[in-house]
Order: sequence, then structure tokens, then C-alpha cells
Amino acid sequence: MTPRDQATAKVLVLDFGGQYAQLIARRVRECRVYSELIPHDTPLARIRGAEPAGIILSGGPRSVNEPGAPALDPGILELGVPVLGICYGLQLLALQAGARVTKTDQAEYGATDVHVVNASPLFAGLPADQPSWMSHADAVLEAPSGYAVTARSRSLPVAAMEDPQRRLYGVQFHPEVRHTKHGQVVLKNFLYGVCDIAPTWTPVSIIEEAVARIQNQVGDERVVCGLSGGVDSAVAALLTYKAVGDRLTCIFVDHGLMRKGEGEEVENAFRHHFHVPLVHVRCRERFLSRLAGVSDPERKRKIIGEEFIRVFEDEAGRLGDARFLVQGTLYSDVIESGTRSAAKIKSHHNVGGLPEDMQFELTEPLRMLFKDEVRVVGEELGLPEAMVWRQPFPGPGLAIRIIGDVTEERLSILREADSILLEEVRLAGLYRDLWQSFAVLPAVRSVGVMGDERTYAYPIVIRAVTSDDAMTADWARLPYDLLERLSGRIINEVPGVNRVVLDISSKPPSTIEWE
Repeated sequence: MTPRDQATAKVLVLDFGGQYAQLIARRVRECRVYSELIPHDTPLARIRGAEPAGIILSGGPRSVNEPGAPALDPGILELGVPVLGICYGLQLLALQAGARVTKTDQAEYGATDVHVVNASPLFAGLPADQPSWMSHADAVLEAPSGYAVTARSRSLPVAAMEDPQRRLYGVQFHPEVRHTKHGQVVLKNFLYGVCDIAPTWTPVSIIEEAVARIQNQVGDERVVCGLSGGVDSAVAALLTYKAVGDRLTCIFVDHGLMRKGEGEEVENAFRHHFHVPLVHVRCRERFLSRLAGVSDPERKRKIIGEEFIRVFEDEAGRLGDARFLVQGTLYSDVIESGTRSAAKIKSHHNVGGLPEDMQFELTEPLRMLFKDEVRVVGEELGLPEAMVWRQPFPGPGLAIRIIGDVTEERLSILREADSILLEEVRLAGLYRDLWQSFAVLPAVRSVGVMGDERTYAYPIVIRAVTSDDAMTADWARLPYDLLERLSGRIINEVPGVNRVVLDISSKPPSTIEWE
């Protein structure tokens, strides 16, 4: 490849519905190679037009023998592009080549030892024994014509196979899962050794590409950016500012649903640190009046999403009718709001909650990035550490952390409890270790005793999770002494609370936020 080709090289991950499809794309990016996740039935012409340097076929939940099961367009194997099939992807390669894929007497789920039996570029520099992660019921029992078996497991005669002449490779195990000890090396061997891609996708290249895309999209038009104070919208704003300069105006909507002291922090950072044009719109009553009596979480999100847009439209009119609206939408937002390959979990206010009659054209420079990638870009752009590592906070704010109607009283209680929680987590040195830690207020009351008197007050739920990208999360094992301090302080310092409970559910089956 030429230097320019290397800088723009991409790998397409075809999504066949597997639970790890998004993870494959992430792992490729961790190798500093740009990847995109696309539906398995993307037209061949579009795939060819993308000029990929490599293609990866994801796993899938179905059997390749089921009627209507996702199929592989045979034209993909004629593009002359290296292909790596993972699990279901390997079985598709075998099926295309005329092999039989069948259910086995012994399915493999979980940790499995794989043994390399023939030299392969995928296993270059690796030991013969490969602790790996399997998740399949079907299997390829014999390599098809043109393929050689390169690895086996105790119960699987074809754990990996390849046709080196056509640069087609398949593995039955999941290299993208951390339980596969050398999985990341297997991916690197495919990307660097087979596809001949250099690891050039860096924060600097991400910034350069994003700035160029923004300039191409907006031309000489005025632009507004919805600024929340989180790292996503902040990075989107700075990228846009690099692209269009003072034709950008950031709009911070103070909807009365923020955490304690947050509005002032946002204004100080952008107005005084970066000198980016900023409008601070205080419209607490506007949002709370729309939310009055609304308890359904989807309605809350859609009301807040619509009202955000109406505020942006009002302000854009005062600025001279800006045509473009910049948002810090991430790829995880898009997935959770529902795509062709993923069911809708909840509407994000900046994706599924947008009104259909919106006057803006969206500019979303982070739409294909995950949170950890955005943070790296933020550091490169010079964002303050506190903003780069600020834990995610939903656009609808505390409204979706109140389970029930949103009232001034409940907002006040939750805001104070949340402030105590974050203060204690920081003092314990755990803030950076946790993906999110926050308080939830269910709109129910329970009986308690304080000062020998009966109380009838709200509970506060402590929610703390660890995660890499918010697609999955585990509940955090907070120290008992920290939990004791939190319970004591919240009950004693926040009027209206007489009980503190801990959420110990993971995602899945739960979500990180309660609504």
C-alpha cells in the first residue's frame, strides 16, 4: 500500500447478529486499524466501493443450516480482499466451499484449549496450545477443498482453517474475547501480516479525518453545537471549532436537570479555557413544565429530546439561522437506540428522541467512536483531565434517575444525594476505576425511624458499575467502609431520605441507567 492508502485503510466487520460483533470492531481499533461494523447483507457494490483492506465475518446466533439464516454473498470472496471468518463466519466460509456444517454431539461453550497443528500466519509467534473461548453448537468436521486445517480442539477437528492462496481464514473460537489468551495477537497477525495494514489509526489521524469531514459537510455555513459538559459533546465541539472557527456557537441548555454545580463548571471551561463562543440558556421552567406528571421513561426521553431541539432552533434563529447542529452522539448510543441488527433498548435523546420535523441537519463527528476512543481524542485536543474522565451523564439528566414523576422536591433530594456519592467515591480514589457511579431516586416511600420518630421518606439507590464501553457492565464491588459512609451521610444530610440500597445487577440483563 502507498502511505496514503495506509492512512485510510479500513476493515469492514460484517455483522451476522453475534453478541460479540461490536467487540470485534473495538478490538480491531485497539490494534490502531480503523474498522466499521456493517450489516451482513450490505450490497456488494457498497462493500466494493468502500475499498476495504480486510473483511471480518462475525459470529451469529443461528445455525447456517436454518431456513432463512443470514448468508454470505459469494461475491465477497471474489473481491481479492483477505477475509477472516469467526465462529459462524468460519462455518459460512466452509459452506461456500462445499463443506458440511453439522450439529455435534458435544457443543463447546466457554474456555476450550485449541492446538495448532499446521503453520499459519494467524498463529505466527504463538505457542501451539491456545486457551480460547468457544460458543457454538454447529461445527465443520472436515476442511473443504482448497483449505488446510491449522488448529483443532479436543472435540473439534476444524478449530481453524485457511486457504492461503485466496487469503481466506477461519477460526471457530472467538479471538475478540479476552478469555482467548492470544486472541488480540491473532487479530494483529491477520491485520498486519495478512492484510498488510500498518497501525496508523491514531488520535491525530482521527482528528484530521473528523475535521475534514466536518468541513466537507458544512462548507461556509454557521453551526451550533449542543454542549452538555461531558467529554462527548466537548470533543465534538472542539473538533468542529478546529474545522469552522467562530462560525460555531456552542449552546449549553441548562434544563434544571443537571447535577450540583455543573452549569457553572461547563461555562467556565468553554468560555474561559477554550474561548469558544458559548450561549448559556437557562430554561429550567420550560423543561419541568413539559415533564410535569410524566413517569414513562420513553416519554421523558422524547420530551427532553424534542425540547432540546426547540431550544437549539430558537437560539439558532437569533444567531442567523444556523443550518447544522453538532451532537456528541457515540456508536453505543446508536446501537442502544435500535439499528437493523440490534433491538431498541432505549431511545437516546440525541438519537431516538429527535423530533421528525427538526429543522437542522445533524453533524455527528463521533458517531462511529466508542467512549474510550473519544477520551483519547479529548486528551490530544487538550481537554482538562476532569472533563476527559468525567463519568458519563445522560442528556436527559436527573429526569431519568428519578423513577416516576419529576418534581422540584425530588430533583433537590437526588441532586444532594448524588453530590455526596461522587464526593465520597473521589475521596476513596475510585472515580477513575468506575465507569459510572450515581444515585437513583425511586418515587416510592418507606417507613423508617429517626430520632425515635416514625418517618415516611424516599430511598436512594446507589448504582456503580465497571465497563469498557457501556455495551456490557458489571456491578462494582465497592468497599464496605465506603458503603457505610455513603449510607450514613445520605440519610443524615439529605432531608427526605431514610433508606439507602445498593444495585448489584450487571448489564445484561439490566441496563446501566434505570430508565
